[in-house]
Amino acid sequence: MPSPLIKTMIEQYNYPVLNVDNIDEFVQSQEECVLFFTENPTRFPESDDVAMILPELVKEYGNRFNAAVIEQDSQRKLQARYDFREWPTLVFLRKGEYLGAISRVQDWNDYIVQINAFLTDGPKKVAGIGVPIETASTSNCSS
Repeated sequence: MPSPLIKTMIEQYNYPVLNVDNIDEFVQSQEECVLFFTENPTRFPESDDVAMILPELVKEYGNRFNAAVIEQDSQRKLQARYDFREWPTLVFLRKGEYLGAISRVQDWNDYIVQINAFLTDGPKKVAGIGVPIETASTSNCSS
């Protein structure tokens, strides 16, 4: 369940709440978007801080990207798709393609530098996806 602050942010800014069933349709329909993974705000109180920062970031970029919040029950399943390890996390996408992620609370300037890099560099592979796994051959192992 979102904290009262996150719930207020969702209502005030009319951010959609996405789950495993509707996320693909949303991200494919957006030129650029940011997904807010809050996890449990009681365990990760920084989520409330990011809830205050996110609308300001959207405003800073002239509403260039649309924000959405990931439903609590879908967060762990969708976390694997974007391969981040810390909470809260903002995941940036362009037409469904991964641009980058920012975890935890950052200094304002750090957000701006990272987001500018995401928007300039374009889509990239999510770390951990598409990485070939090599197995050691038995001839290289000592007995």
